[in-house]
Amino acid sequence: MRPLILGLLALFLLTGCQESPTGRNQLALVPDAVMADIGQQSFAQMKEQNPVQEDPRVNRLVQCIAGKLVRAAAIQYPAAPMPESWEVVVFRNDTPNAFALPGGKIGVHTGLVRVAETPAQLATVIGHEVAHVLADHGNERLTQELGLKASLFLVGLFTESEIAEDQLQNALGIGAQLGITLPFSRAHESEADLMGLAIMARAGFNPEQSVELWRNMARASGEQPLEFLSTHPNHDTRIGDLSAHMESANQLFRAAVPADCNL
Repeated sequence: MRPLILGLLALFLLTGCQESPTGRNQLALVPDAVMADIGQQSFAQMKEQNPVQEDPRVNRLVQCIAGKLVRAAAIQYPAAPMPESWEVVVFRNDTPNAFALPGGKIGVHTGLVRVAETPAQLATVIGHEVAHVLADHGNERLTQELGLKASLFLVGLFTESEIAEDQLQNALGIGAQLGITLPFSRAHESEADLMGLAIMARAGFNPEQSVELWRNMARASGEQPLEFLSTHPNHDTRIGDLSAHMESANQLFRAAVPADCNL
């Protein structure tokens, strides 16, 4: 029985292997239609439960930036699956944050609009969120969570002692959290940073402003947790990674038509 189960698991993993737009190997097994439905339902619930920004100037700014980024993303990553339509909503929330959901759903907090001193700084984060969707990161995370739960279930099947089973499952749960889930999320964040950098530059936003944005975010957020225990790279790591890829981003920016999104 055990070889059969392991063989089925191996087949399950192999059939879901693919590459992200940057060439990173990834495992994303949930059908796109299911992911899009999850994103749509979750976003509708968020709009019902959270106040939406009604200021037309702020909405025009965010929509202008998002529109240019989406068009640039399709050019920069033509092989990446692109949602048929995008919905971008500004929520009245003082937290300097934004998020993306499968199916082309992006939320931007008013707190982020205040922290971003220029349209290009705001484009840094929105481009990052567009990259999350293009790279299918939500699918990867859901596949990963389902896989971890299945693994722990199999441990229970093959462990004889109930005490040993509990101890082993607890140990595997902690190990999976620190050894797989958190670093994997940091990999997503770093990939989205670099994809977003290329997207914003292609869209005509000065990529140098991405570094300034993260300096502003560092000042706004204060002390951060240790990177080892965080799902996101720390600000210094992000700034270093962006700076290392700035020359190629500047080449894209110099060839682009400057973006004209302003309040």
